[in-house]
Amino acid sequence: MTDQLQTADRPPADQPTSAEIAANARRRGQAVIGALSGVAVVLVLVAVFVGIKVADKNKSTTPVAAPAASAPAAQQPDAQQPSADAQDPAQQQQPAPANTPPALSKRPAITAGGSKKLTALKVTTLVKGTGPKVTATQTITVNYVLASYPTGKVIEASWDQGQAVPLQLNSVIPGFAQGLTGATVGSRVQLDLPAKLAYGDKPSGGQPAGDLRFIVDILAAQ
Repeated sequence: MTDQLQTADRPPADQPTSAEIAANARRRGQAVIGALSGVAVVLVLVAVFVGIKVADKNKSTTPVAAPAASAPAAQQPDAQQPSADAQDPAQQQQPAPANTPPALSKRPAITAGGSKKLTALKVTTLVKGTGPKVTATQTITVNYVLASYPTGKVIEASWDQGQAVPLQLNSVIPGFAQGLTGATVGSRVQLDLPAKLAYGDKPSGGQPAGDLRFIVDILAAQ
């Protein structure tokens, strides 16, 4: 009886057991999962490849803007340099600085000319310079002392200001221009001017009247 029961419960030899069926099912599931994973990897690779191709296509078809040329900044009216015509005439005419000759490094003493009235310009060269001759249209740099001719009393002097001054010869009093035209740079010249070649006999506009005496050091000319 027992043998019959055991024979009846055992499956035929060609049929798999339940354990084998379960193992086969697990293997099939793992195979399916592996296949799906492989498909997913392939899809990801395809998507990346397609994305790269699209990016390359966009890059090749989209024109790249050329770098803007470096254009000079537009000049503003207030940043423009003034033209030579617009500059101060005194600055235009300013001669180049000159070295003061040793003989002209000290302020000259000025004396009285006497009571006799001057009738003509008198030019006396006290120190002879070795530079070029001054022309009537030049601007010169000078030190000077101006005094009353009869008394020798000093009226004004550039030495008191501590610096030489530029003077345009064709815009000064006639006697001054006439007396210095032809003098050489580096000279010290005494000019005795009659009133008619200076500021006249009567005071006007704060200018000295009467005969005058100048002692002028010519430091530069241009």
